[in-house]
Amino acid sequence: MPDVAIPRLTADDVACWVLKTGADVAELAGAPEGEAVPLARCVHPTYRLGLVRPGQPVLLWRSGRQAGVRAVGQVLAAPAGGAVRVALRRLAEPVPRADLLADARFRAAEVVRVPMGANPSYLTAVQLAAVAERLAPAAGWPSPGGAGAAVP
Repeated sequence: MPDVAIPRLTADDVACWVLKTGADVAELAGAPEGEAVPLARCVHPTYRLGLVRPGQPVLLWRSGRQAGVRAVGQVLAAPAGGAVRVALRRLAEPVPRADLLADARFRAAEVVRVPMGANPSYLTAVQLAAVAERLAPAAGWPSPGGAGAAVP
């Protein structure tokens, strides 16, 4: 089988980081809707960590039968010690994977193509717009027109 070069991500490829979890995050469970909760999430040591910057958008993706977007927020600090500090806001209504797969813009997202991949994953600007359009304005997420902007 011939070697196939897989291109590396660049900062221009990433509109949003995706952190996956197999279960609901306890720290978010009791948080009021819209309240940002600072926490650390494990990340795999790869070149991608060098692309993660404070202020970048991030979302929490629940894997498994209840897959979908559970929380949105922003990166607080560059990754260190195998973790990245983020501030996440729990969504009152998660965005189910099935709803996102109905949108052609989202179907090629890495979190769909490689569901068992390590953290962090990412979304392109087009994929992020598909997510942002499904969020309530109260989620504190960038509007689809400003999908790459940091969450205040």
